[in-house]
Amino acid sequence: MKEEKKLEFYGGEWVSLLPFLIFIATIITTTFGWKSISDGALWVPAFLAIFVPFFFAKDKKFYSETVISGMASKEAIVPVVCWIFAGVFSRVLRMSGLASGLAGVAADIGVGPTLFVVITFLSSAVFATASGTGFGTIAAGMGVLYPAGVALGCNHPLLAGAIISGAAFGDNLAPISDTTICSATTQEVDVVGVVRSRVKYAIVASLIAIPAFVIYSLMTSSSASGSVDYQYDPLTLLMLIPVAIAIYTAIKTGDIIIATTIGTVLGCVVAVAAGLFDFVTITNAPELGEKPAVIAVFGEGLDRTVDGVIYQGLNSMLQVIILALLLFGSISIMRQGRGDLLILDAIGKIAKGPKGAELSISLMVIVLSAIMGLNAPAILAVGASFAKPLSKKHGISPYRTANLMDAQSNTLVYCLPWTPAMIYTLGFAADSSAPLKGTDVMPLVFYTSAMFIVMMVSIVLKIGRKDLMDQLPPEQRAEYEH
Repeated sequence: MKEEKKLEFYGGEWVSLLPFLIFIATIITTTFGWKSISDGALWVPAFLAIFVPFFFAKDKKFYSETVISGMASKEAIVPVVCWIFAGVFSRVLRMSGLASGLAGVAADIGVGPTLFVVITFLSSAVFATASGTGFGTIAAGMGVLYPAGVALGCNHPLLAGAIISGAAFGDNLAPISDTTICSATTQEVDVVGVVRSRVKYAIVASLIAIPAFVIYSLMTSSSASGSVDYQYDPLTLLMLIPVAIAIYTAIKTGDIIIATTIGTVLGCVVAVAAGLFDFVTITNAPELGEKPAVIAVFGEGLDRTVDGVIYQGLNSMLQVIILALLLFGSISIMRQGRGDLLILDAIGKIAKGPKGAELSISLMVIVLSAIMGLNAPAILAVGASFAKPLSKKHGISPYRTANLMDAQSNTLVYCLPWTPAMIYTLGFAADSSAPLKGTDVMPLVFYTSAMFIVMMVSIVLKIGRKDLMDQLPPEQRAEYEH
């Protein structure tokens, strides 16, 4: 088998980690030093992260090819395409007024800000577990639940934290989630057994997270809530029909593009039929009227502007798409320069005994997923080459190893300010009435913090180390028993 060409740098392999060091340092500067949450505060650091290391590369042409291959990889393109479709569907729901309808109904039946935050977490968790898509969950939650919760007076960062928490719950537990599949296959165990053995961790983490949401909401409700006008058009509730069909489709197919395409078409049809949207608006006026249109053109002469719900949905995803492509370029540089292997080797040296092995596996996955902003590739990088041999050496059940990798990969990757999940969330909130800062949301993604605590306690108390070991085939079980 031909060995893959290595990207070499002046200064050695560690320079391949320079993109992420530059990116993180610049993000800290723009966020905390310059107090900026604009597009430039994200795009410029991501561009500099690729631009500066170019001068350290020995083979400049191969460096450029590495960046392009990272941006053009399936890992990069699949989420980008999903974001485009989800962005349009989310915009259809937002512009229809569904959020105000939900807020009005919630107020009528006495649902306050605190209860709504809990409902948001549970709804997001159920949707993510059923559909297996964390990003799809964020799109649905930020498109419908977030503006409704804002109208009810919920704490804005907390509400976003509840949505992201639900997405992380489902990403960890869903049988059709890519992280569940990757963690199971790299350890050569069945997905059903893996899910069954990890339910206890997810439930305990949820039981920690829910009281945290309640307590924080109660502490901040007086400052978060205000005078809210719950007047709404009852026809907006008809938009629950395309929402329900899109959710059903996502659950049945596990494909967010199919689900959001169907949801967008049905959403536009229902909104136009109910009089919530115009289908096409063409006017010589300098700006559009109050009523949204699926497609709109306004202005005069060559200054005419194309607008409308579809355009705004596409435009709302530009920030996260550009950032993601630049980050995938950085990931490709690190991989091609063997920086990921250096991290794994360095962390692997602390693996002494079963507890040390479990800590090493956890740290490997957490560090790699946090740097990449992606969890499935981190699991694939750690799973077969490092986690599996360590588990065999120290007699740790492969089901336990799969659970460690999956759970820990769904911690920092969902709450760090530069990760795609967080940027995706901020993108939906950016043009709403309640924009967000990643640093405000990060500490309020309570489920991921709870999951980290649960898994670390389980390591210390030796919980789950022999999970389902007796269900392994005799030959495979013999490899783990000493």
